[in-house]
Amino acid sequence: MTITAPDPTVDPIAVPQTRGPLRRALDRFFENRAARAGLLIVIPILLAVSTYPLWWPFSPNAIDLRAINKGPSAIHWLGSDGVGRDVMARLMQGGRISLLVAVCSVAISIVIGFLVGAVASFGGRLVDATVMRFVDLAMTLPPVIFLLVLASIAGTGIAPTILVISLLSWPVLSRMVRARLLELRERDFVVAARGMGAGLPHLLFRHGLPNCIDILVVYATLQIANAILLEAGLSFLGLGIAPPEASWGNMLNLARSTVVLEQYPWQWMFPGAVLVLTVLAINFIGDGLRDAFDPRSDLN
Repeated sequence: MTITAPDPTVDPIAVPQTRGPLRRALDRFFENRAARAGLLIVIPILLAVSTYPLWWPFSPNAIDLRAINKGPSAIHWLGSDGVGRDVMARLMQGGRISLLVAVCSVAISIVIGFLVGAVASFGGRLVDATVMRFVDLAMTLPPVIFLLVLASIAGTGIAPTILVISLLSWPVLSRMVRARLLELRERDFVVAARGMGAGLPHLLFRHGLPNCIDILVVYATLQIANAILLEAGLSFLGLGIAPPEASWGNMLNLARSTVVLEQYPWQWMFPGAVLVLTVLAINFIGDGLRDAFDPRSDLN
C-alpha cells in the first residue's frame, strides 16, 4: 500500500471562504442588466449637472437678445429660449436643482419615517397604537390635494419644495420600518439588551438602524425618482421652483404655450427627455437594489 505524504502548501485546517451578505447583494445587483444600464445613465447625468460650470461657457440666466428662440446650433447645442437663455445651461442647472430637491427631501423623509416606525415598534403597545393611528391618518389624506395645499401654504422656492415633498413621503416608510422592528424586538439579543436597562435611543440606533439599512437604501433610491417627478409637477404648476431659477418642471411649463409647443420644441423636448430618462434609470437601480437585498434571492 502506498502512503502519500501531505502537501505542505495546503493548510489542513483552512476553512473555505464564503461571501458575506453585502458581497452577495452587490454581486446580485451587478448581475442585473437593467440596474447596470441605470448606473450607466445616471452617472454621466450626475457628472454633467455637477460640473457643467467648468466646461460650458453659458450661464443659465444669461440673456442674449440676439439668440431669442434660436434652434440648436454649434454655439447653443440645444438652442435658446424666448428671452435668449441657453437651453443647455438651464437644463444642467435644472437637473442640479431637481436632484438637490429630491435628495434632500428623501433624506428628511427617511429620518422622519425611520424614527416614527422605530418609536412605534419599541415604545410599547400604547405608543404603538397612538403613533400608528397618526400614520393611518396621514396616509388617508388625498396625496394630490394634500400636496397642493401644502405647496400653496409653504410657497415657492427650493426650501418650501423640499419641505412639502418630505412631509408627503414618510408614512409608507414608517410602516415598513415598524414591520421589520416588530419582529426584531422579539430576538434574544434585543430582549437581553432591554433586560440590562438599554434605553430607547440605544435600541433604535444600536439594533434598529443596522437591521433596517436594506429597507432604507431601497426606499431612498425609489423615492428619489418619485421626488423628482413631484418637484417637476409642482414646478410645472407654478408651486415649486419659481422662474427665473431653472428646474426641469418649470422648463416643461413652456410647453403649455401652443406657440412654443409647435414652433420651438427644443425648449421643452430636451428637459422632458432627460426627466424621463433619469427617472427611468433611477427606478432600474432601485429595482436592482430591491432584488439584491431580498433574502429569498439566496434560495434561487
